[in-house]
Amino acid sequence: MVIRAPPETQMQVSEPTESCIQVSQTSDELTLNLHKRPGSGFIITSVHVVLGETFTQTEQTCKRFCPYTKCDKCSALLSALLKQVVDITESGSGGLARWSAKIYPWKKPLQSVVIYVCSPVLSSVALYHLLVHIESTHGRRSYAAGSFVLLCNPWLKEDPVFMPLDVQLQEYIKSDYGLVYMGTHLNISKRPWSFGQYEPGVLEACLKLLQVSPQHLSDKHKDYVQRADPVYLSRVVCAMVNCNDDLGILEGKWQGSYKDGVKPTEWSSSADILHHWASSNCSPVRYGQCWVFASVLCTVMRVLGIPSRVVTCFSAAHDADRSLKIEEYFSSKGEKLGLSKDSIWNFHVWVECWMRRPDLGAGFDGWQVVDPTPQEKSAGIYCCGPCPVIAVQKLCLSAPYDTSFIYASVDADVIQLIVHDGLVMRRTVDTERVGQLIYTKSIGSDTPEDLTPTYKRKKTSYCLRKSGTWEGRAGGISPSLKVSLHIDRMPSVGENINMYVMVTNQSNSLRVLMQHLNVQLKEYDSNPQQSFWKARRKVQIQPYGVLKIYYTISPSEYESVLAGDSIVNVAVVIKDVRTKERILDTKEFNISSPQITVEIEGGDSIQMGKQHTAQVSFTNTFTKALNGAVLTVEGSGLLRGKQEARMHLLQLGKKIEKKVSIMATSPGTKLLMATISHSNSLSLSQFLCFSLDAAASCLLYCTCQELLLFMEL
Repeated sequence: MVIRAPPETQMQVSEPTESCIQVSQTSDELTLNLHKRPGSGFIITSVHVVLGETFTQTEQTCKRFCPYTKCDKCSALLSALLKQVVDITESGSGGLARWSAKIYPWKKPLQSVVIYVCSPVLSSVALYHLLVHIESTHGRRSYAAGSFVLLCNPWLKEDPVFMPLDVQLQEYIKSDYGLVYMGTHLNISKRPWSFGQYEPGVLEACLKLLQVSPQHLSDKHKDYVQRADPVYLSRVVCAMVNCNDDLGILEGKWQGSYKDGVKPTEWSSSADILHHWASSNCSPVRYGQCWVFASVLCTVMRVLGIPSRVVTCFSAAHDADRSLKIEEYFSSKGEKLGLSKDSIWNFHVWVECWMRRPDLGAGFDGWQVVDPTPQEKSAGIYCCGPCPVIAVQKLCLSAPYDTSFIYASVDADVIQLIVHDGLVMRRTVDTERVGQLIYTKSIGSDTPEDLTPTYKRKKTSYCLRKSGTWEGRAGGISPSLKVSLHIDRMPSVGENINMYVMVTNQSNSLRVLMQHLNVQLKEYDSNPQQSFWKARRKVQIQPYGVLKIYYTISPSEYESVLAGDSIVNVAVVIKDVRTKERILDTKEFNISSPQITVEIEGGDSIQMGKQHTAQVSFTNTFTKALNGAVLTVEGSGLLRGKQEARMHLLQLGKKIEKKVSIMATSPGTKLLMATISHSNSLSLSQFLCFSLDAAASCLLYCTCQELLLFMEL
C-alpha cells in the first residue's frame, strides 16, 4: 500500500538504516522490497542486476553509477495503461506534476544502488506495476519489480485531502472503530461499528469496487486520469456502495421480510460486508439501511486515504419533490395520513469526507457530505454529494453537488395540514422541527460531537415568527388556543407510556373542546402504520385558563405491536365545538429496549491469540412470557459462526444465557454482538467492543503516518 508522495524537491535522502529492507537477486530474477524512509518516497534496491557485472560509482555526486549504462528508466504502469516513464536523471528533479527518480549509491564496492522513486501529488488512486529497465552494451534487460497501490495522502500539505492535526488523522483515517447514533433526538442510542480497514482482503475489495464501476467499464483511461481527484472518487464510490445503478455493494430494504439476506440491524462490520461482496462475484449484499450504507462508505474512503466520519441527523427530511418543504397530512382525529411523498426520518446517517474543492474555491474546502443511501438520483445515478457543509450553512444551494437536497434534509420547513372531507381545515408551518440534532463521534471519545451549528445558522427573527403560523378556512387568523403534547419521560420496554396534553385558552370566553389522541407505530424512515391506541375526550376550559389532560398506555397495550427498531408517533387534535377551530401537536419517540448482559471472565479486556470466556444473558422484563426465545452470539474475528441458546418459553423475570469461548486472531477493533429474538419478531442487540494489541497497532499507525509512500507487496 502506498500513499501519494511529495514532490522531488522535498526529498531528504539519507543513509539507509538497519531497518531498511534490501532487494536481492538470485539467478536472473529481481526481488523487490522497500526501504521505509519518513517524509519521502519509496526506494528500489537492486543487487547484481546483470549477472557478472557490478555497479561502479564514478563521482560522489551520483551523476553516473555505471560506466556501461547508457540509459536507465523506471516505468510505473497504471494497470494496463502506461502512466509515466521515469528517467533516472542526475538530479531526479520532478516537481508536483511529474514522476521522478534518483540514484542513491549505498555500499562500496558498489554491488547495489538505491533507486528513489517519487510520485506526483495528484497521482491516480489505483494499482500500479513497477518495471526497471537496464540498458547497457550487452543490450536491454527489463525486470518486473512488483506492484503497489497508490492512495491519497492526508499527511501531505499539497494533497487535496491534507488534514493538519494528528488527532484528526488518528480518528478519521487510522481508527478502525466508530459509533453510529440512532433513535430520536429525545432518546438517542449509539451503536458501535467496526470499519475493519486493516482486515485482510478489504483493500483488495475497495480496489475491485473502482475497477467494476460504470465509469471504469465505459472508459478506463478517463477513469484512471480522474481518480487523482477526491471529488470524483467520492462520487464514484458513493454510487458503488449501493447497487441501484451498477455492481454495487449493498441492496437496500426498509420493510418486509429479510429471510433471504441479513437484517440491517445484524451488521456490525464493514469488513464482513466487503468480503461477502468481493467473494460473490460482485453480487449485492442483502440488506442495508442508511447506517450500513454510510459505515461501508466510511471504510472505503478511509482505505483510499480520504479522512471520513459517520454523521447522524435526527429528524432528517426527505424532500422528494425538491421544494425545500415537507408536507404532512393528518385526519381530524389525529391520524397521520400517507398522502405525501415527502417524509421525515427520525434519524438518517451519511458520511462527511474531508477534501479541498478547487472546483468551487477555497471557501468551500473542508467537510463534504457524501450520502450513499439511494434516495434520489444525482446527475442520473443514485448518489449524493460531495456537498460542502459550509455551502449548506451559507445557503449556497446551487453549489455542487446536491446542496439543496442536503439543505432540505437539515433545515426544510414542515407544512402540517389537517384535512376533513377533502378540505384543508388547518395549516401550520414549523421551521424548527427538521434537523433537531446532528451528531458524530468525538475525537478520541465515545461522546457525541454536536455538528448542528456547522449546518444551520441561527434562525432570524422572521423565521422564528414563521414557526407555528396558522391558516384556517378564514385564513391568516391567529389561533386562540395553544396546545402542546408532552411525554413525561422516555419509557423502557415493560413500562407505562405516560403523557399529557396542555391546553391554554387565550380568549375571554368559556370553550368546549373535543380532544382526539392518536398513537401509531412507524419505522424510523417512513410514515406511521395503522393506529394501535386512540383516546377521545370532551372537556371545558375557562377563559384564560390552562388545562392538563393525562393519558397512560400500559405495556400490554403496545408490546404486541412493538418491533425492536420502531418509533411511536403521537398526535393530538383539539377542536373547538362552537368555532370549529382545530389545533394539532405531534411527538415521536422510541422505547428503550431491555439490555443484554455481556461479561468477560477475568475482566473486560482480552489478548490476541488467547482464549477467553464470555457470559451472555438476557432477563425477561416484559409483562408476559416470551415464546420461542433465541439468544444469538456472534463476532467476526472472535468466534466462528453463530452460537445460540433457545428456550421454548421464557417466563417473566427468568433468564436465558449462553457461555461462549472467544479468541481474537488478528489485531484491530473487534465487536462481540448478542441478539435476543422471539416469536413476536422482537429483536434486540447488545455489543461489546475490544481494541486489540493497541501497542502494535500504534506502531503500525505511526509507520503509516511517517511514510509518504508506503508499499506492502
